[in-house]
Amino acid sequence: MTDPRLSEVIDERRQLINLAYRMLGSLGEAEDVVQEAYARWYSLSERQRREVAVPGAWLTTVASRICLDLLDSARARRERYVGEWIPEPVPGRSEWVEGPASADPADRVTLDESISMAFLVVLDSMTPAERVAFILHDVFRYSFAEVADVVGRTPAACRQLASSARRRIDTSRGPSSTERAEVVRDFKRAWETKDIEALIGLLDPQAIATADGGGLALAFLDPINGGEQIAHAWMEIATHGPAVTLLERTVNGQPGLVAQLEGIIVSVYAFDIADGRITRIWAIRNPEKLRAWTMRG
Repeated sequence: MTDPRLSEVIDERRQLINLAYRMLGSLGEAEDVVQEAYARWYSLSERQRREVAVPGAWLTTVASRICLDLLDSARARRERYVGEWIPEPVPGRSEWVEGPASADPADRVTLDESISMAFLVVLDSMTPAERVAFILHDVFRYSFAEVADVVGRTPAACRQLASSARRRIDTSRGPSSTERAEVVRDFKRAWETKDIEALIGLLDPQAIATADGGGLALAFLDPINGGEQIAHAWMEIATHGPAVTLLERTVNGQPGLVAQLEGIIVSVYAFDIADGRITRIWAIRNPEKLRAWTMRG
């Protein structure tokens, strides 16, 4: 028999993808979580489904618990990961291929400040319980009573978890999107023209560059510390690396760059910027994290 609440249930998909991506930093895992949540919904009997007052709340609780389990096991998986682990980048909504057949989960992700690479990296430093409590309460505005039902702790304990997580978040107002784009554009120009002095001028002296190849693509294994060191490393890439085409793209809701080789995007670059200079560069080269970009030029 057809589920009379099918439309209501399916309409929750976008929200669930939004939630799971922020919790896990991976589109692939977020999609798996949502599929599992739906599978559990349809494993209920018709009577059990009728007894659920708000299917969206039920699905959110289930998806959040699955994410919490995955986050608990992530540390062991990260220990086996080759090099640094960076959250999976997502393109801007306007750059997605349009069409009703698109099944890619990233086109359902709302791109805003809570999805910036800098934000996701800070989330990744939290304990699983802190991350889930913070995202549910501060980002998605669930009550602490609802968060407690997911995390398995008291509302007061969840309030403390969210507060602890909140202290790690930089709430200072960053540069505008236009200002960010100008700095990224200048970085692109300096990189293309091999102007090392211009690169050094664009990089904060204490800047950090991190790459993620996952053992599947060539990438420096350890972070590079210092603006001059980063500039020299990028000159090495420009001089001895393959001849790529650099394109300005929206990466996790902010101005970024992608490197295209023979029509395929092989690297995605996200930036954090303060006082007109680049403070962080994240270079994602793991092809498994670039699947959302492979159809886009």
